[in-house]
Amino acid sequence: MFSLQTMFGRGNQFYTLLEEAAVAAHDSASALHRMLRESDRQPALDAFKLARLREREVSNQISQELVDSFITPIEREDIEALGSALYKIPKQIEKFADRYALALQQLEHIDFAPRAAMLEQASGVVVKMVRALPKMKLEPMKQLNDELRALENEADRLMLELYRDIYSGRLDAVQMFLLKEFFEILEKAIDRCREAGVVAFEIVLKNS
Repeated sequence: MFSLQTMFGRGNQFYTLLEEAAVAAHDSASALHRMLRESDRQPALDAFKLARLREREVSNQISQELVDSFITPIEREDIEALGSALYKIPKQIEKFADRYALALQQLEHIDFAPRAAMLEQASGVVVKMVRALPKMKLEPMKQLNDELRALENEADRLMLELYRDIYSGRLDAVQMFLLKEFFEILEKAIDRCREAGVVAFEIVLKNS
């Protein structure tokens, strides 16, 4: 006799899909960091478009699997919430890349790479958190959550330094506007990573 679990599966495909989404987000952040380190070249946007396409495909797969599957390893609303949070990361990064390509001449003197490195680190932590989900171990997940929160706090501190530069009087109006806009986009991308991490941590908190 077949069990219901044999008939309907364990639902572990959701962990695989969520990991694919997290990796796509991290790949997008890594591409941004590389692009900003090579500021003397015209940015190539293919990597960001590809990451967003992968993320969109995974998001669609998750939605379809939720319709088709009888069994899920965690609550359906948690899968949806984490999938949605992961989807927003490369979307925000692509927004930065598209605008940066248009404003490159005005931004040549600004070094965004250190902030992009923090974003890459944050998205890498998110990948670790998603990969840790199947084990549902609270302590390792808490450590990763603390690491992600520390990165967010450091990003907030750097934003305060940015505002000091903006209000120093050394920049013209266009430079002030662009500096503020682009750093806020990066900050929001890190916030998106933090949001995904919070969802992952809360899932383990609820199920451990």
